[in-house]
Amino acid sequence: MKDGQPGFDLTRLLAERGAERYELHTRHLNHQLPRMLHTLGFDKVYERAEGAHFWDAEGNDYLDMLAGFGVMGLGRHHPVVRKALHDVLDASLADLTRFDCQPLPGLLAEKLLAHSPHLDRVFFGNSGTEAVETALKFARYATGKPRILYCDHAFHGLTTGSLSVNGEKGFRDGFAPLLPDTAIALGDLDALRRELKRGDVAGLVVEPIQGKGVHASPPGFLREAQELLHRHKAVLIADEVQTGLGRTGDFYAYQHEEGVEPDLLCVAKALSGGYVPVGATLGKDWIFKRVYSSMDRVLVHSASFGSNAQAMAAGLAVLAVMEQEETVANARRTGDLLRERLAALVGRYELLHEVRGRGLMIGIEFGRPSSLKLRSRWTMLQAARKGLFAQMVVVPLLQKHRILTQVSGDHLEVIKLIPPLVIGEPEVDRFVTAFTAVMDDAHSGGGLMWDFGRTLVKQAVVHR
Repeated sequence: MKDGQPGFDLTRLLAERGAERYELHTRHLNHQLPRMLHTLGFDKVYERAEGAHFWDAEGNDYLDMLAGFGVMGLGRHHPVVRKALHDVLDASLADLTRFDCQPLPGLLAEKLLAHSPHLDRVFFGNSGTEAVETALKFARYATGKPRILYCDHAFHGLTTGSLSVNGEKGFRDGFAPLLPDTAIALGDLDALRRELKRGDVAGLVVEPIQGKGVHASPPGFLREAQELLHRHKAVLIADEVQTGLGRTGDFYAYQHEEGVEPDLLCVAKALSGGYVPVGATLGKDWIFKRVYSSMDRVLVHSASFGSNAQAMAAGLAVLAVMEQEETVANARRTGDLLRERLAALVGRYELLHEVRGRGLMIGIEFGRPSSLKLRSRWTMLQAARKGLFAQMVVVPLLQKHRILTQVSGDHLEVIKLIPPLVIGEPEVDRFVTAFTAVMDDAHSGGGLMWDFGRTLVKQAVVHR
């Protein structure tokens, strides 16, 4: 306290300095982020958020179809999660002593494992990439083999270990040498057999549905891959950081395929409730017992903030809400409705090629049109930079219809929809109506959309 004033007043700080947000980022953080946002017209100032919606200072409502890259599974500021965090702070627990066993981590592990009864133990970290790093370390130590296989176009994180199994060249460039690794095509069992015959493979890490492009593993691939891996004393690692906790209409996406039981399973994102970062690596008993084989190795893998009370409370609240509000069933039902209504537009628009996905993880892919006028414009965009047309759709969805979406990866003509799992038919109606209007504008051959496309071409040519 000084002169009767509190030493720190967050509300006053935001009121005094909040308007500087873009300047502060430009000066002190990643300077390319505000530059990108200004270029696309995404430099909005959101004042508050609740559920699947944002509001700006003028009170305009925006629909969130991005969910913080999947973090906001329950939407923003769910009251049950908020209360759990208030409760755990008010409890003043003796947290992170490092030399005791608090109840919350055990309770959250118990709840998570109930959804994967073939798994036995959990390690709690702080993020999705940390969950993957844990799985890579555990797989290599437990099998005694160095090499990890992954799939083309995969995304498993950006720290050094997870980057080693990242299928996007743009993320990997300049950061070598990485861990021993080999990429195979998603679904290529022959390639998997060839690599396993070399005898040095610890495991295969795979997203049941890839975030980049929204490509599902082919039917039967996970089950057959699992059998091959086990035959060669290697393990199957399911990366469910984005697909887990109901996103695809099952609690975990691997459960869509009968007989699949991963040896290691990575979750994060939605488990946080959108508040406290948390990642979890679930695994079989024999793997954990090899890693933690003696008291000398009790801290051989740990995380300073892992299992902290706030993260554990948030995770427990999230799982309780999912059960009470039947979130998984809603994701399946609403996702089917959204996908069906979008798929019905494929025959109507020549630029729209495919709608795919599962639950509330949906990919909308655009492709080369057949008519001469549209084809020449499409060719112009592709010559400048692949992926510009999808960006042309994302921008008017935000600017004209106040709907936030994302392009599904660099150089991809795919939009990915991963909204909060709590949306319903009104949000589906709003998105489909807006998307239809944007596609009508694109197929008219004129209008602001193609003008913006020319602007994007200039930016791509100048800054490539």
